[in-house]
Amino acid sequence: MRKLGRTTEQRLAVLRNQASNLLWYGKITTTKENAKELQSYVEKIITKAMNTYMDTVEVQQNRKDDNGNDIEVTVMNDGVKKLAARRLIMTKLYDLQEVKGQDESRTAYKTRIGNVKHPLIEKLFNEIAPKYAERKEALGQGGGYTRVYTVGQRRGDAAEVAIIELI
Repeated sequence: MRKLGRTTEQRLAVLRNQASNLLWYGKITTTKENAKELQSYVEKIITKAMNTYMDTVEVQQNRKDDNGNDIEVTVMNDGVKKLAARRLIMTKLYDLQEVKGQDESRTAYKTRIGNVKHPLIEKLFNEIAPKYAERKEALGQGGGYTRVYTVGQRRGDAAEVAIIELI
C-alpha cells in the first residue's frame, strides 16, 4: 500500500471518500497515485458485493393493516453472507445520501427515496454488483471493474492527474 504522503488515518479517509464518490458518480478525477491505490480498494469492494448480492431469505411477518387486522406479509431479508458483506462494506465507504433536485418538491423527494437508509450501499448491491456479475458470466472474467486514464499535469504543482471510472 502506498503511503501517499499522509498518515494512516488521513490516507484511509481519503480512500473512503474517493471510493464512495467513485461508486456514486461512476467517475472521478484525482492524482495518478491516488487513482492507482483507489483502483485496488474499489475492486475489492465490488468483488465482495458481487459474490454475495444474491444471498436473500424470504421471511413471513405478521403486520396490522389499516383496519387493525393481522395480515401475513412475505419480506425479503439479507442472508447471513450478504449481511456480513454489507456491514464490512459500510466500514469501507462513507454513507452518501440522495440529493433533492432543484425543482423537486419535498413529497416527490420523499417518495423517490422511500425508506432507503443507505443509498450508496443499495446502489452497490442492486445496480453495480449485478451488472458486473452478468459481465463475469458472459466473459468468464472477474476483476477489471475500473479504468484509469492519465490526463496530464495539474497546474500549480505539476502532479500527474488521472481519471478513474467504472467500466
